[in-house]
Amino acid sequence: MAAKGKQRALIAKGMLSHGHKVSRGLQPSSVLKCADNTGARELRMIQAIGYKGRLGRHPSAAVGDKITVSVRRGTPEMRKKMFQAVIVRQRKPYRRADGVWVQFEDNAAVILTPDGEIKGSEIRGPVAREASERWPRIASAASIII
Repeated sequence: MAAKGKQRALIAKGMLSHGHKVSRGLQPSSVLKCADNTGARELRMIQAIGYKGRLGRHPSAAVGDKITVSVRRGTPEMRKKMFQAVIVRQRKPYRRADGVWVQFEDNAAVILTPDGEIKGSEIRGPVAREASERWPRIASAASIII
């Protein structure tokens, strides 16, 4: 009976609707590689969009999450500007529902336009399946989905 009540509480909070839990591997001021061809090379995470956590805790993000980034290295038109992006790879290992542990060799993100489209036309490197399931536009532009 107690287990059923706990499950109901989780559904009420919206925990089960987002799929499997992914270990949050990126904090604010984390440096990410830009995985698309927009002209940005290095991004710095500013904040995680839609993060709800404990008061005073730094908002962390995981694969598939939408974040705000600033461009640190890249073309002069892109540098020192802020954009929204989606994380497509993270170094911190996370466990999938089938028991497989996934870990990438770098942290990477794809820059979005204000209306949610991908700013670039291609994505370099592999993309996590969690990000491609949540963002269909990223899945269509990705060359490798792991």
